[in-house]
Order: sequence, then C-alpha cells, then structure tokens
Amino acid sequence: MVQKYQSPVRVYKYPFELIMAAYERRFPTCPLIPMFVGSDTVNEFKSEDGAIHVIERRCKLDVDAPRLLKKVTHGNDVSEGGPRRQHELTLQLLCNWMLLINAFSLSFFFLKIAGVDFVYFVQKNSLNSRERTLHIEAHNETFSNRVMINEHCCYTVHPENEDWTCFEQSASLDIKSFFGFESTVEKIAMKQYTSNIKKGKEIIEYYLRQLEEEGITFVPRWTPPSVTPSSETSSSSCKKQAVSMAVVIPDATLKEGLSGDALSSPSAPEPVVGTPDDKLDADYIKRYLGDLTPLQESCLIRLRQWLQETHKGKIPKDEHILRFLRARDFNIDKAREIMCQSLTWRKQHQVDYILDTWTPPQVLQDYYAGGWHHHDKDGRPLYVLRLGQMDTKGLVRALGEEALLRYVLSINEEGLRRCEENTKVFGRPISSWTCLVDLEGLNMRHLWRPGVKALLRIIEVVEANYPETLGRLLILRAPRVFPVLWTLVSPFIDDNTRRKFLIYAGNDYQGPGGLLDYIDKEIIPDFLSGECMCEVPEGGLVPKSLYRTAEELENEDLKLWTETIYQSASVFKGAPHEILVQIVDASSVITWDFDVCKGDIVFNIYHSKRSPQPPKKDSLGAHSITSPGGNNVQLIDKVWQLGRDYSMVESPLICKEGESVQGSHVTRWPGFYILQWKFHSMPACAASSLPRVDDVLASLQVSSHKCKVMYYTEVIGSEDFRGSMTSLESSHSGFSQLSAATTSSSQSHSSSMISRWRFC
Repeated sequence: MVQKYQSPVRVYKYPFELIMAAYERRFPTCPLIPMFVGSDTVNEFKSEDGAIHVIERRCKLDVDAPRLLKKVTHGNDVSEGGPRRQHELTLQLLCNWMLLINAFSLSFFFLKIAGVDFVYFVQKNSLNSRERTLHIEAHNETFSNRVMINEHCCYTVHPENEDWTCFEQSASLDIKSFFGFESTVEKIAMKQYTSNIKKGKEIIEYYLRQLEEEGITFVPRWTPPSVTPSSETSSSSCKKQAVSMAVVIPDATLKEGLSGDALSSPSAPEPVVGTPDDKLDADYIKRYLGDLTPLQESCLIRLRQWLQETHKGKIPKDEHILRFLRARDFNIDKAREIMCQSLTWRKQHQVDYILDTWTPPQVLQDYYAGGWHHHDKDGRPLYVLRLGQMDTKGLVRALGEEALLRYVLSINEEGLRRCEENTKVFGRPISSWTCLVDLEGLNMRHLWRPGVKALLRIIEVVEANYPETLGRLLILRAPRVFPVLWTLVSPFIDDNTRRKFLIYAGNDYQGPGGLLDYIDKEIIPDFLSGECMCEVPEGGLVPKSLYRTAEELENEDLKLWTETIYQSASVFKGAPHEILVQIVDASSVITWDFDVCKGDIVFNIYHSKRSPQPPKKDSLGAHSITSPGGNNVQLIDKVWQLGRDYSMVESPLICKEGESVQGSHVTRWPGFYILQWKFHSMPACAASSLPRVDDVLASLQVSSHKCKVMYYTEVIGSEDFRGSMTSLESSHSGFSQLSAATTSSSQSHSSSMISRWRFC
C-alpha cells in the first residue's frame, strides 16, 4: 500500500520573487544541512525571453549510519548550522528506510548496501517567471528498484494577495519488497517524514533574514525584454509562442540531454485538491480546526479530497470530517468507513432537516429537564441536564422511545450549530460541548428496564454519529444508586469518551478541582448554589393521563426508523436482489437513487415483454444467513435466457462499497423492467509475484459473500422529468448542518444518466 502525504497551503507573506531569491541560496550545497554534501546540474534550459527556467539536479546525500541514527534518535534536534530544508526531508526519508533495514538485521539488504557511500536523488525545478510559479519534482535514484519516493512541491502567488506566496507539497512512498512488511515499514517511514515537515518553512525564513541583513528586501518582477524595431517581426512570433505554458526547447542537443520529464508540458504536476478556493491553507486550519500535526493535516486533506471527488460539489464540513478522523486516531480507512455509515444514516432518516422540520411535543418541552446554558471557560457550549429530576419512565410511556431519540438528535444538531457560532465569537476552534449532569434525585425509578433500554439505544446512536462532540461531562451529586446505572451504561460508551467524565459525589463539586475549574462563577446555575438563573425546565412527574398504550405509540407517525423513502436489501453471491417496474407508456423515466452500504455490487437494468413469476424471497435459503436489515428478492427465472426472454437496456455498472449512485433511464418500450443489484466478484489476480502480507490479511477479513444496498426508485413522465430534478425527492442529498454551501453544475438529462456520490 502506497503511503501518501499532502500538505495544506502554507503562506509566506513575502513576494514570489523574494522567495525565489531565498530558495536559490540552497544550492549547490547548503551548510545548514551537513548530510547534503552537494548537487550537480545535469540539464538546464532557459527560454530566450528569460521567463522559463528548467534545471535538473542530481543531489548527493552522505550515508553515515551512526550519525543518522543519532539524528533520528533525537528527531527534534536541529543541527548547529540551523534547521533542515524541505527537500532534505525527502532525502532523509530514504535514509530512514535504510536504518529500518539495519534494525531488522536483514543480511540480504546489508549485501545490497555494502560499499554504498552516497544516496542520490534527482530534482527538477521548473520556474515560470511570467506566471510566477515554481514546480519541483524529486525522486530517488538509489534503490529505485526496491523503493520509490516521489515528492512534488509548488510555489505560487497567493490568489487574493499578489505580494504573498503559497507553498504546497505532496509525497508518496512505495516499498516494493520488504519480505511482506512493506506496509508497516512505509507507515513508519512516512511518520518520520511528516514529523519533520514543518521545519521546512524555517529554512526559507532563514535565508529571507539573510537577504534582509544584506539589504535585499525587494526583487523586481520579470518583464519582457525590450523590442527593437529591427527585430519586431521575430519578436512578435516569440511573444505568440511565449503565451503558451509549454516549455519549447529549440536546441536538439539540449533536448537529448534533458529527461523525458523535463520536456513535459507543462512540467508542473496536476493540482492535488482542485481550485484554490477548494484548498485548505495552514492558517485556516489553525484558526478553525486547531493545531494539527502534519500527518493529521494530510489525513484531513486526503479524506476531504476523496469526498470532493465523489460528492460532486457538496461535502461535509471540515470540522465534521475531523471529528471522525479523531475518533479513529486518524486512520483514514476506518474514519471513512464510519463517516460513510453515518452519512447514509443521516440521509436515510433525514436528520439534516430535523431542526427546521420537527417541533418537540409539548410534553418534552414541559418535562424534559435539559437545555443549553451559556458556555464553559474554554468557550464550549454548555448543556445542563437535570437527570435526577426527570421522569424517564413517564416520558417513555407518554412519547415512546422514538420521540426521545429524535429529541436527543435535535439537541446534538443544535450543539453542532452552537460550536460553529462560538468558534466565530471566541476566535479559536470550538468543536465540542460540555455537558453538566445533575443527579440529585436519582433513584431506582430511573433504573426502569424500558427506560434503561431507551438510554442505551440513544447512547449507541449518538456514539456512532456524533463522535468527538463531547468535550467534557461533569456528573454532579452522584447518589449511591449511580454505580448501578454506570455499570449498565459504561460498556456502551467509547473509551475516549469515558476519559472525559468527571464524577462528583455529594457536594464535592464545590471544592478544589470542582465546578469552578471549568465554569465561571457568574454562570453556575442557581440550583447548584450559583448566581445565574437557569431556564432549564425543572422536570417533574409526567401525568399518567398523558400515558399511551403500546399500540398507540407503535401506530404513531413518529417512528424515526420507518420514516424514510428508502428500502434496504441484502445481496448474496449467487442471489441478486431485483425489483420490478411496470411501464405502460413508452418514454417514461425510471429514476433510482441507491447507496452501497456493504461490499461491491453490479447494477443492471433489464426489459422483458412478459411478467416474471411472483418474487422469491431469500432470507435464509442456502446461505443460512438472516437478513433483518433488508430483503432479498429474485425475479428472473433460472430458465430465462438473456436475449430471448429478456434484454439488457443499460451497460452493467460496477459500484464500490461507499458509493451513492443516482441515475435515470428513459424507457423505449412498454413492458416490465427489472432493476438488479448483483454481487460483484473480484477478478483473480493475474500477477506472477507473490502476494503481500497486507493483501493476504485484508482478504481474510471478508467473512461472508454478502452486500447491502439502500435504494429508492420512482417512475415519472418524461414531460415532468425533463429539465427538472426537483421532482425527484431522492436527488436532494445535502447536509444542512454538516455541509458547506457549494454550487454544483447543472446536469443535462439524456436517455441514460448516472451520477455517483458516496455517502455510506
């Protein structure tokens, strides 16, 4: 597995030309980097007007294992000459890899590196003074048959201030052979790489100070050379040629000397994230998201990039992405998995619109003893819950479990909104809230079994969909019965969340280390002997006259889990899921919207002139697998032949786990159309090389041949569909509380239209 790094945009508040003057001082050698012993210019090209300058260098690094080992052991030390420069990090990465070889004591690799005194890298710089850009590409030459290191850097003018300069860099590491431990070694090496990445900016600043000491504070911009009348004709053609970004090298000899990469047009790598407006700069991250390590920044940017590519213009907010990354210790794959599941859940149950479309019943407003109350000393929104004064049994009997769950979800959605507001008010990132729980009055009535069951379910849903939103939980006046309740609920609470709990018995919260350490005295609620009047309802017993029977609650049109336009289905190997759509009028439009929640599937659309047999449901069948989360219906008879009994009207579409697919098909004939989701089998690996250990372990994790999809279909007339997707409810896949407002381009509607989004 290739390890990748992507930096945010780092801003130098200096003009581009001055940054370039500082950058050039690092060659051919740099005394600040003792291990960087020199560089030789391999090829060089300058355009006639001086706007384009391409130079390719072969950089040499001294391999001194004991000295390098000492530097790695004291990773934060800076050499006597000053901080290391950015591109030395790429060189050091290969050296760190070599140290790992020594650590594993692999005699085979000792033979390979025996007698090697230097490690070589090739670096190509492409400077365009007209456009004010510098693109840098570097790769290793030494051991390139076993390890591939690639780094791309770019200096550009700030899009909003032409006197500032932006810098970005990305890197990838691919170890091709390390006895099956490639992935592990790659992760260690990339971690070492990113641990030093921020020091790269220091060396530019060092040379900027040096220039300032020499009295150089301004470098003029490039201007086209003056044109004499005698050469006006030839100069005009040169100007036309210079408009292109391509690097044109007229000298055939020079062409032969330059590598193929040096002749590319343009030499700059493609943007990693997109337009400048889509990118994250380091100042924005620090202001709105907090202090992140370079590796954490890279994880955020890469996951955000994945969402941008798959969500077609609308993605969750950065704070939301960061919460899921933190919940999984910045493991991108794990964070993406739980985030996709949560986004599917939000979409299925339309949680995004809960604050705008749902009003809590009056019973909740009167007897739910909880509410928002100012903020704590860290600026986090403060939620006060008087659990001991709340009649949980009465609320469940009067409203049911679903209404309580929905109310808790609305509280969490409001908490996200308040975090955004406080971030703006306090001028620093606020991504979580503090919850103060007063347990005075807690007794055995609160341990009523259905009430505890409802509490456990609420905890499970909140843990899965609102990770890292609880900054601190203050539990006050815990009575003797509290340990019983804690024993019941604590196994369902994440370890990271449990570490945020502070529990005080009796009046301990009034002493040292108590409430005053976290909440200002002026806003301590009056019921806790404070001075601030708290508007949180006092709770109390719910009148039994408001109780409803189980049948009434079940029939209440309030059940969150059934209030959805989507259906779920399971897809097994050898048992696809199929639905029937009968079309009476030709040119009708079949629309679909489905999420692949588990596994990979193939989506097909078939047409038949005759109706299939009644559907066969496969819930157990030969698979011996129950499917509570969805049905499995098969319509196409085994004796039917493709091309005779039915025909394919759309090309098969392979859909990966995590994708959300929306599309339509304009029918040509009346009859019966069958939409099919079929298990997708991975093709056998044709490679002759031995599989990597990581690939084998990953394949062992697939425990069953089962996929799961969540789908919605609709048939509408072509006159209603054309030019209007607003009639299709499933096309609105936004995140009202979690997404940044972006504008997506309008789509033209052809006879077949499929767009992929990934939500689950």
